[in-house]
Amino acid sequence: MQPDISIQNVSKIYADGFHALKKINLDIKRGEIFALLGPNGAGKTTLISIICGIVNLSEGRVLAAGHDIVKDYRQARSKIGLVPQELNTDAFETVWDTVAFSRGLFGKAPDPAHLEKVLRDLSLWDKRNNRIMALSGGMKRRVMIAKALSHEPQILFLDEPTAGVDVELRRDMWNMVRGLRDKGVTIILTTHYIEEAEEMADRIGVIREGEIILVEETHRLMAKLGKKELRLHLQAPLDKIPGILALEPLALSEDGYELVYTFDAQREQAGVARLLRQLGDQGIDFKDLQTRESSLEEIFVGLVNE
Repeated sequence: MQPDISIQNVSKIYADGFHALKKINLDIKRGEIFALLGPNGAGKTTLISIICGIVNLSEGRVLAAGHDIVKDYRQARSKIGLVPQELNTDAFETVWDTVAFSRGLFGKAPDPAHLEKVLRDLSLWDKRNNRIMALSGGMKRRVMIAKALSHEPQILFLDEPTAGVDVELRRDMWNMVRGLRDKGVTIILTTHYIEEAEEMADRIGVIREGEIILVEETHRLMAKLGKKELRLHLQAPLDKIPGILALEPLALSEDGYELVYTFDAQREQAGVARLLRQLGDQGIDFKDLQTRESSLEEIFVGLVNE
């Protein structure tokens, strides 16, 4: 199946010589949720802006829904919806007029039933006659999403869509995103709430200093790079880790009452069993143990810092 987005050797060099993107190659499948993660200044927004036709690429090629974004820019742009980070709506317009106008910009015939469904899905129907200036920040963010969905795009970009949104609204938004994905809409998101990417994304890409350093299915990434911790609460304190255990990935707490064993989640059984045998052989007793698995945030920080 042809990817919905195909990015081929894309680079972006600004007039001052800054190399924002360096030979990016990436395919995004139809109907998947793809999370693009990276620190500030890594190139996330630049890449999204190029695909959406806001920023010109320096070299390379991008296809959106099979259309070249430069040669067939009208067809490509008509397939794309964008929810930018900034709230840029006319404060004096009503919610309904703003969303209806956005649909008209793409040459779509009026469809009140579709707009009503979008506004209801985003809990905006009761606010349809309110001016944008009278809405809360969270509601304004919802209006931005409604504008992006007004022309029924095949591809939806969400650039920090839940920034400044409370927990309840955030959950509503992600339920809506799941529903769009189920209908075949391809969704690309950036987020600083990494737990959202872990929960929502089918695949994750990590960008650093303008380069894609990793693309992986979310569950495979967690399995490959995830670490586990085993915390052993000892009956009696240790002054130091016994010599026979010095080669193990162990750390001793300052008070000597806790041993922390870090291990590969894929090889946990052999390592943990060996450790517990060695502790028994040394006469080291423990009264409690706890396990903890690394989060996507810890994996992400580790990748970026490497």
